[in-house]
Amino acid sequence: MNGNTVPTDVLIAGGGSVGLMLAVLLRHHGVKSLVVEEKPELSPHPRATGIGSRSVEILREIGLEQAVDKAAVDLQAGKISGRTLAEADFTETGDWKTKSSAEITYTPARLRGTCAQNRLDRVLITRAGDVEFGAALDSFEQDSSGVTATLSDGRVVRARYLVAADGVRSRVRQLLGVGVTGPGVMGRETTSVLFNADLHPRKPFAMCNIEHPDAPGLLVTVDGRHEWVFLTTLDTEPTPDLLRTALGDPSIEVEIRSVLKFRGRGQVADRLSVGRVFLVGDAAHAIPPLGAFGLNAGIADAHNLAWKLAHVLRGEAAPELLETYHEERHPVALMTMEQAHLRFKDPSLHWGKDMAAARKAAGAINAPVVHMGYRYGGAELPSTEDITLDLDGSPGSRLPHMWVADGVSTLDLLRSQWCILTADPEVAADIPVHLVDGWPYGTLLVRPDGFVSRSY
Repeated sequence: MNGNTVPTDVLIAGGGSVGLMLAVLLRHHGVKSLVVEEKPELSPHPRATGIGSRSVEILREIGLEQAVDKAAVDLQAGKISGRTLAEADFTETGDWKTKSSAEITYTPARLRGTCAQNRLDRVLITRAGDVEFGAALDSFEQDSSGVTATLSDGRVVRARYLVAADGVRSRVRQLLGVGVTGPGVMGRETTSVLFNADLHPRKPFAMCNIEHPDAPGLLVTVDGRHEWVFLTTLDTEPTPDLLRTALGDPSIEVEIRSVLKFRGRGQVADRLSVGRVFLVGDAAHAIPPLGAFGLNAGIADAHNLAWKLAHVLRGEAAPELLETYHEERHPVALMTMEQAHLRFKDPSLHWGKDMAAARKAAGAINAPVVHMGYRYGGAELPSTEDITLDLDGSPGSRLPHMWVADGVSTLDLLRSQWCILTADPEVAADIPVHLVDGWPYGTLLVRPDGFVSRSY
């Protein structure tokens, strides 16, 4: 290594939400990383707004749940609809339900509403460590001890491992020669318009389906007052007048800040790792947007990979542990893509009420089960509808949540390390053993990421 080479444990190509989350998680585990992002700054344009309960659990683990909750927007309605926003039916709450802590029995996660991706990123970057904007990964070579990467500004980085979080058209994936599987591009091109307008809706809402023939689309909350996103498949370029039509107010001031065009895509990389290089987030899997599965699947990728990299880098596990990243996350990615694809073809499977029978007939899984009910190891789920039946302490499943003290969950006992949970006071081990009164799941060996490794 020469004096001009930048050393790091893990080089992360891509500074979007998943790349930043991986950097935060690695830092949480004591691992040095460097994030390089070709954009000049954090993107102000959110591509996702739904942070699932499992992602909130991960934020809770690293001490960021409250910060993200503060950045979230209170909601009283989920998906509403109307000819325009001014004519929307605010008595319709769609699939949104504000549940009390007593009603939610399977998770300690609490987020008061929606948190757009750009607002999440502003929280993550405060804890991500070294992040460099305006620099992209151009090329890399790997050998038996690490990866040597050349950046777009000419610098060379020597890392023990490289992680690609560089999006759907991942350059790293292409350089690896890894193919993708899935239906590919789906549906018409969608225009996403980030705009400012001073709105005061009757109730805070997540999204509004606009049915006006001259401005059909979906209005999505960013901050609930001033920042909004309008999604439309109209072929014309968006204008302030188009947005005024959708809002139902011809006099309102509108400022268009950013316009992105995209098409839904379903694909999963055939390999999520090659040697010392790993794929996470959209580089690993492109998930159609309905269901808010894509961002959350990427966060789960980062969570699965971070502790394994940390254990190997510290010499606490053999490098073979890293092979389990592909083995565990690839089937989950395929399942998640399939579930989003089913919803793309029939949105009522997600938004409709009392759809259990219809989901069963279509092979669809209830959204909470998709988000956190899956199991590593390929075991069949007890239920595709009731997540409480899936989180039963079986190996491969996420540790069951149970309150053990005021505001303290069994998930909080893990502290990102191997441990045992049991009701048996005779259990002893060389890792932390947590005695839980009334624990009905036997003695469980739990991994640092909160998944059950073994039951006794």
